[in-house]
Amino acid sequence: MNRAERLSSVLDLLAEDGQIEVDQIVERLGVSPATARRDLDALARQQLLTRTRGGAVAHSVAYDLPIRYKHQQNPDAKAAIARAASELVPRGAVIGLCGGTTATAIADALMSRADIMDPAPDPGLTVVTNAINIAMQLAMRPQIKTVVTGGVVHARSYELVGSYTDGVLGNVSLDFAFIGANGIDPVFGPTSHDEREAAVNALMASRAAHAVLVVDSSKLDKRAFASIGGPRLFQTVITDDEVAEEQRTRLIDAGYDVIVAS
Repeated sequence: MNRAERLSSVLDLLAEDGQIEVDQIVERLGVSPATARRDLDALARQQLLTRTRGGAVAHSVAYDLPIRYKHQQNPDAKAAIARAASELVPRGAVIGLCGGTTATAIADALMSRADIMDPAPDPGLTVVTNAINIAMQLAMRPQIKTVVTGGVVHARSYELVGSYTDGVLGNVSLDFAFIGANGIDPVFGPTSHDEREAAVNALMASRAAHAVLVVDSSKLDKRAFASIGGPRLFQTVITDDEVAEEQRTRLIDAGYDVIVAS
């Protein structure tokens, strides 16, 4: 287990009860007490926890997520997709993140990376997002420059939509945009249940040098109500290893690069 994976594991342990002791880290992760203390100190410097005598407690979070985030479907697949997306992003990149559970998982994966979270004069990452919950997570990480689009809050998803959102996105340049969808058809392209979210997602993708669809395999060969920019807007699809070979082949034949996350 490398340092970044170990720090992420410490945060997972902390999330279970809201507090953790050095002895627990030693027992669960098989590290020395000195290493456990150094890891807690490193996470405290990143403002991811508060150190206590002999351990740490979680920061309090002054917001609650909609039901879709608490009881998300296919969490393991989305975590795998998030790791694969994070691997595409170099330190110092400018990325766009839409709302949704997969994009939230990508934010978590990026925040666990030591190269991004280590203190430095320049931002380890710049994230442009229209998702309030993602912005709140990132705002506590001074190593990440967070840009919020503005707009009208969509209560179901915590996403910002509308002309104010368009005004900000129309003036930014992104290296990558990671966009979720409710369905993707190889010919018709990605789709969303909500036309306002679809419009924002399409604009965000259009501002990126590389637009990436992040969809678990349950979304493949499905269509929803509103098109997200058509089939030619996105170059890459990241999905999970439950994808059928014929589904992967159809996406490749339609012109997508397909990354299967395991």
